[in-house]
Amino acid sequence: MSHHKLVEKRISYLVAISLVILLAFAVRLIDIQGVRAAGLANKAENELTKKSVIMAPRGAITDINGTEFARSVSAYRILVDQVIVDHPKALAELAAPILDVDQSWLKEQLIGERRYVVISQAVKPEVWRKLEAAIDSYNETVAKGENKLAKRLMGFFAERIYVREYPEGELAAAVIGFINRAGVGAAGLEYSMNSTLTGIDGLYTYANAAGAIIPGTQKITAEAVRGNTVKLTIDRDVQWVAQEAIRTVVKSSRALSGTVVVMDPKTGQVLAHATYPSFTPGDTKGVDPYRWQNPSVQEVYEPGSTGKVMTIAAAVEEGKISPETVMTIPWKLKRSNKTFRDHEKHPTQKLTLTGALAVSSNTGAIKVGEMLSNDTLHSYLKKFGIAEKANSGLPGEETGKLLDVKDWSGTTAPTVAFGQGYSLTALQATSVFATIANDGLRVTPTVIAGISDGAGRYTPASQQKSVRVISPDTAKKMRLMMESVATNRGTAASAAIEGYRVAGKTGTAQRYNPKCGCYSGYTASFIGFAPA
Repeated sequence: MSHHKLVEKRISYLVAISLVILLAFAVRLIDIQGVRAAGLANKAENELTKKSVIMAPRGAITDINGTEFARSVSAYRILVDQVIVDHPKALAELAAPILDVDQSWLKEQLIGERRYVVISQAVKPEVWRKLEAAIDSYNETVAKGENKLAKRLMGFFAERIYVREYPEGELAAAVIGFINRAGVGAAGLEYSMNSTLTGIDGLYTYANAAGAIIPGTQKITAEAVRGNTVKLTIDRDVQWVAQEAIRTVVKSSRALSGTVVVMDPKTGQVLAHATYPSFTPGDTKGVDPYRWQNPSVQEVYEPGSTGKVMTIAAAVEEGKISPETVMTIPWKLKRSNKTFRDHEKHPTQKLTLTGALAVSSNTGAIKVGEMLSNDTLHSYLKKFGIAEKANSGLPGEETGKLLDVKDWSGTTAPTVAFGQGYSLTALQATSVFATIANDGLRVTPTVIAGISDGAGRYTPASQQKSVRVISPDTAKKMRLMMESVATNRGTAASAAIEGYRVAGKTGTAQRYNPKCGCYSGYTASFIGFAPA
């Protein structure tokens, strides 16, 4: 083969190989631009696009008139991307005074390779705006060349969050409760109604390049939905008066604690739930967890003499006795080898049923209780709501204790007759007296007036259930008898209010101590209503 033909053959091979390579590139190009164009574009977009959560604000808790006990307010979490910080010293000097942090500490937080460093957990919006403005102003001077040695300041960014505030402080704190660091209800209504108060977080996307958001690429894909607002039956002004009253009484009497419940007997709506000592929901650090409880529903006690109204109401309702019936009242009575006494020694006396109630005679109550069978006495206590939850909407409700009749001993009935040997909560006790005030109709207590959704649509709570306990006639007789308690001859003369008919009953019960299995200390109470 001549040299010329050999060259031509080699050129032909090279051309053929080149054509094959070009064809392969063409096929690949067609595949990329045509067949797989959409898929690759989506992949590139997905790699560039990032998602972030839009935090939903938690719903508020308000009083009956809309005064906020708990609310969520807008704030910002201040963060740093260390990778894009070029001038940590200058940035720390500028930002530290605005964020109210130590400059040396801040400088340390600006140096490194971390992309997400929390500088401040929550600052007010105006603080973030002030920081942004200061950085923008500094960078403008750099752009104008006014400082030849300076560099643009970058690295700070913020996340919008919501922080929980309790503007009324200790007021109704045991009812309201608080949230934990994760924003989840930890006590009170914040806990029991957490799912109702919690909103639905939204979502937005943005284009990300070199670890930073590309301006103008943010897009909301799902709007955040605010949590529901819970309106309570509590009236802030009534709550304040009750809170101050129980604070004063506890301090002056040197008691360990005290509780006040104010209720509308016709609707069952609780207007005030006051406790002392209390706590501030937004500052629970170092507070004894015991104080987080709501004693009006979470603590039980033996009612003492306030329980006598149920014994007497049952006997009057059953036609066994009337307010004018004269009774022989000894100082002490012996039943099943146990002696029961009145609180003060006295000679045997003649008193009407009204008089026996006015002076709070234990032996008188025992004699009234003996007019009823054990089953009947037990059934009336159950009708009044003893040993069952009040179903008020408050968390942690205790039922109290009442022995089954089959478990009663020879001393149980006389003990129960004057208000010991069983237990209840302060809310249950309030409900008993509200039943008498409401003509014998017991209405389930409640603290929830209604709920508003994120759009502001209000749904009132369902009407509370009611049950007949005693007749209106018996209730009227009870009210008249209970008025005698708030007179000079009764045990609660100081409860009298000029111009009003006040009915009520005092109680002083020995407090059972489970640690020693004995009685230790006393629980004193007064429950009443006006106008009677």
